[in-house]
Amino acid sequence: MSSYVEIRGIEKEFKLSDGSKNLVLKNIDLNIRPGEFVSLIGHSGCGKSTLLNIVAGLDKPTQGYVQVDGQLVRKPGSDRMMVFQNYSLLPWLTTWENVALAVNKVMRHKSKKERHQLIAHNLEMVGLKDAIRKKPTQLSGGMKQRVALARALAIKPKLLLLDEPFGALDALTRSNLQAELMYICNTNNITAMMVTHDVDEALLLSNRVVMLKNGPGATIDQVLEVSFPHPRYPTEIMDSTKYHGLRHELMQFLHKQQQVKYIESQIVKILPDAV
Repeated sequence: MSSYVEIRGIEKEFKLSDGSKNLVLKNIDLNIRPGEFVSLIGHSGCGKSTLLNIVAGLDKPTQGYVQVDGQLVRKPGSDRMMVFQNYSLLPWLTTWENVALAVNKVMRHKSKKERHQLIAHNLEMVGLKDAIRKKPTQLSGGMKQRVALARALAIKPKLLLLDEPFGALDALTRSNLQAELMYICNTNNITAMMVTHDVDEALLLSNRVVMLKNGPGATIDQVLEVSFPHPRYPTEIMDSTKYHGLRHELMQFLHKQQQVKYIESQIVKILPDAV
């Protein structure tokens, strides 16, 4: 199958309190191949998270459609699991119970022993074997995000969706979790779509980076191919000429979009005086 996720003609418009409308996304077309890791990058307000929410089924497009593995996305489903920046863990449940909540809900057809093995396997995979009885208040930010990742992976989704999953973490923890996520996705051939503001994170994890222009009516400017072979090691690829070329291209795009935003803000200031 050449396309696992198909995003076609997506537009998203929000109605404002004064009756006007805000067009966030316009004419978004994107195909994602099986086992591919795709990142969305662009300035705040360009609709990255909105697009991710539409793919997740948490929001509906004004126009267009999304298909995952040939199935039309109409609502949230266990075939698409989201990992948020804020972890979204229930504070009164232990690490084990937070993961079990999702597994027991989705995997009802499996025996109790099979569900137990799924939970144990995924917690061990993210390095939380010794923290299963701890509650979120007893965990560091990095450990909480590991729980969220284990919960998402344990129900074996067709598509893993990540909304700035490491944005709130310190540099060292973020680097360690990036390496773990990369290993897990590659080993299990997981298809993933991630929103990030971090250029280096996008280049390290992704097969392709989708660059979104500023809103309103944000569109895809270009899609950058990142063809470094796996396994990838930051210390190796970051020293390469190719890496610096790709990074320069991403930074140049973001800088250009920032300039456009600044010029537009100045025009808004000037226009009332010119009328």
